[in-house]
Amino acid sequence: MISDRIEAVLADKGYDADAIRDEIAGVKVEAVIPSKSNRGKPIPHDKAKYKWRNQIERPFNKPKNWRRVVTRYDKSKESYLGFVAIAAAKLWIPFVHER
Repeated sequence: MISDRIEAVLADKGYDADAIRDEIAGVKVEAVIPSKSNRGKPIPHDKAKYKWRNQIERPFNKPKNWRRVVTRYDKSKESYLGFVAIAAAKLWIPFVHER
């Protein structure tokens, strides 16, 4: 079962709903979700674990700086995925080669 391998679900405030929290709790996984500002009684979360969410999300946001990737100008799936690969390679090269 996948819940045996997951320690926590990291999510942003957009996922602060009782139904989502109940679903996560139902499989006995910790929900690391900060409470929305309009929640009557805020639910505490592990701030140390929540910092990892940013570390995970940051690499996924890098290609979004490429307008063509975000707006999906390409008509075919192959063309779009090819350009995503080019953008990923261009972002990856500075980490591999020293200048």
